[in-house]
Amino acid sequence: MIEQIGFIGGGQMGEAMLKGLLQAKTYPPEQILVAEPVETRRDYLKKTYQVQVAARLEEFVENIDIIVLAVKPQVMHQVLDSLQPVYRGQLIITIAAGLPLAYYEQHLGHKPSPIIRAMPNMGALILQGASALCRNSAVSDKDLDLALSLFATIGSAAVVEERLMDAVTGLSGSGPAYVFSFIEALIEGGVKTGLSRAIARDLVVQTVLGAALTLKESDTHPAVLRDAVTSPGGTTASGLHVMESFGFKGIIIDAVEAACKRSEELGER
Repeated sequence: MIEQIGFIGGGQMGEAMLKGLLQAKTYPPEQILVAEPVETRRDYLKKTYQVQVAARLEEFVENIDIIVLAVKPQVMHQVLDSLQPVYRGQLIITIAAGLPLAYYEQHLGHKPSPIIRAMPNMGALILQGASALCRNSAVSDKDLDLALSLFATIGSAAVVEERLMDAVTGLSGSGPAYVFSFIEALIEGGVKTGLSRAIARDLVVQTVLGAALTLKESDTHPAVLRDAVTSPGGTTASGLHVMESFGFKGIIIDAVEAACKRSEELGER
């Protein structure tokens, strides 16, 4: 069992992960350390979760066995520059979007450097996230299984090749925004047809949640479930006809592809 896990960065996603670890009883609070430069945030994390906190990562890195990099890509180079002198080859898990494994290997200058790159999404904030992981050649199967178990505490997790991480970003990383836009449109449709906004919102949220859970638990192709709701000549068939006439499915596919391409561009900077 890993003795100590350290988070560099105590923002929303870092908090989601440590919350998941604590709720799953994977680690007790005294085995979790968080380096966070903002004092009010440190105080909040310590008071809320009883974890150890520090202002600077150098204060604890030498004493931990696994390092989670939970900072934004824009400041990652600064974090790695500070980490490099005290890094002793521990497993690193990064949740920063867009930065390839080679970026960390280059900045750490430590061979071998076991690094796992992860892409969680917004659902992790309520422990219902979808995460994808890839690894470099220095990561053992045991360490990969450990990382999977960590992300399982905040939802589901899968392993992909690094070349597919941009596709993951375009799909599940950006996916919540697509779903929110769809939900917003459904609510507006309810309001347009006479429902109050509050009732429309309640109906739509439960409808989307119920549909997603039905799909998850049935292991059935979504087209089959769609057909089960669609009676010949009925109301659903009329609604679906309008959606298809405006290319609804193609719009979603194009959106995922556009987000994937943008992720590729950001990774090349």
